[in-house]
Amino acid sequence: MQYTQLAKQFHKEGYLVIPDFFDLDLMDQMNQLILSHYGMDPEFYHQEEFLDKAQTEVIPWFPGDEGIEEFNVVEQDVRLNKLTTEILGEGWYSDYSMVMFSKQGTKGQAWHQDCNPENPSYFNMNRLVYTMDIDENTGGQTVIVPGSHRLGTLPASTPLEDLPGSIELEPCKGTLVILHGHCWHRVRPVHGRYRVSTNFRSAPGGTPRGITDICVYQNMRYQFSTNSVVEDRLAHQ
Repeated sequence: MQYTQLAKQFHKEGYLVIPDFFDLDLMDQMNQLILSHYGMDPEFYHQEEFLDKAQTEVIPWFPGDEGIEEFNVVEQDVRLNKLTTEILGEGWYSDYSMVMFSKQGTKGQAWHQDCNPENPSYFNMNRLVYTMDIDENTGGQTVIVPGSHRLGTLPASTPLEDLPGSIELEPCKGTLVILHGHCWHRVRPVHGRYRVSTNFRSAPGGTPRGITDICVYQNMRYQFSTNSVVEDRLAHQ
């Protein structure tokens, strides 16, 4: 694996897609654990205000808090950690692992940034693992604007379907997608039985803990620890 070249590509584009990174048997084991946890019709995790304003119908689960072995295998993968070090430098830290489950017929996720982009040096990095194929049959494709991690704050607007320059990702089972937390991205609506991915979040050394507590959407900034809108971005338009 060309770690240095991949790191340069990441810093330029704000994302990487590496197919066939993880063993498919491991992906199947993880996916079965995920389905056993959720079932097919889990209750929404967030409050109604967030679901409505964010147009984000994703239900999180934090398996790292439960020490599930299959998820630890990913967290401890030597290649993943070497690539993370090449991108973030020495002293980076693992933040938390989060499974994201979307039910059939749900909206996916509106355009957002995972953390405030005011300080370019402070950001989280998503290390997204796909235990299933994401394609036009399932829906739930990830849409990003390459290079947007260098463009500052996502433009304020009512939630839009697409932004200029956006591209669509359809990762297969076993794919690793690495995404800069300042990158503008969204997830399309889900029309298959379900859609799932697992995010092993990390951040460069010196990045404040809790960097993802406030998420930037086109119409608001939302703080998860207080379950509240901390800025209405359309109030002065």
